[in-house]
Amino acid sequence: MRRVALFVAVLAGALLAPAGPAFAHGGEAPDATAYSIEVTGITPAEPGLTVRTVEAGARLELVNRTGRTVEVLGYDGEPYLEVRPDGTFENVNSPSTYRNQTLDGETPVPATASSAAAPQWRRVSTEPSVRWHDQRTRWLGDDLPPQAEADPSRSHLLRDWVVPLREGVTTYEVRGTLTWEPPPLAWLWWVGALALGAVLTALGLRRPRWIGPAALLAGTITFAYAVTRASVGVSGQAPAYVAAVLAVAAGVLTWLRRAPFLLALAGAVLAVFGGFADVGVFGQAVVSFPGPSWLARVAVLIAVGAGVGMAATGVLRLRATPISSDA
Repeated sequence: MRRVALFVAVLAGALLAPAGPAFAHGGEAPDATAYSIEVTGITPAEPGLTVRTVEAGARLELVNRTGRTVEVLGYDGEPYLEVRPDGTFENVNSPSTYRNQTLDGETPVPATASSAAAPQWRRVSTEPSVRWHDQRTRWLGDDLPPQAEADPSRSHLLRDWVVPLREGVTTYEVRGTLTWEPPPLAWLWWVGALALGAVLTALGLRRPRWIGPAALLAGTITFAYAVTRASVGVSGQAPAYVAAVLAVAAGVLTWLRRAPFLLALAGAVLAVFGGFADVGVFGQAVVSFPGPSWLARVAVLIAVGAGVGMAATGVLRLRATPISSDA
């Protein structure tokens, strides 16, 4: 049994190692951020033309249902994107094309790109919609804004922003706001996750079959959370789907057969890919989630706590003498 327990621990470590960079950097669409980026409107209003923020403000999304070509202008006023009825095109001669490839805007701009050059269009999509990073909407400094540093207890409107569009000779302005939001109490959510893990571990040891429904519920919640995030454009949810399905399977088998190894394995995977991968939501106010931020934190808390509880219960039961009764 010790060998099996050691195997589970090593497996959990192997899962954590590659996931670590994802926790730290959050990829192209951060789990959460302190900056609220909102679109307040398009001036003048145009039926069929909409712009919104997605991925916790990491990108803007423009949808063009006007039946005409709409251009997004770059940082020097040059043609950057064209959203046509038959698809979306980017100007490979626009410096903005390269600066906007990553969230930090640090992609090198080739010498051939110039805002004064004639546009050269390359199709990037067959849909009349596009998502892009735009530094005009974001806080680009590494340090806290001065207002937030002076008073971190409340929200601060940092600035209004404008992104210009053009349709033929008509120009539009996408207008919005950039606001810094104070962080939630991250330690409180961590305490909740650890408390849940401890409760489920104690429950699993005293009433072995009861951990099954808990695992089933945690897996279902994690799956729903991942599906909801994917619905608003957050990519990379496949590991969370796998973790959720594995947790559901472990819950069913534990309830029926008391499968401690599967319980330990599913708990480790659920904690890593369903919980720890998104723990940025504990410490930041703005979350990549269409509902209330606290609801996303609850889902992650459940994944972390239930995963830890399942893994601990499974390992301890592997090491213990088989229990002959649920009493």
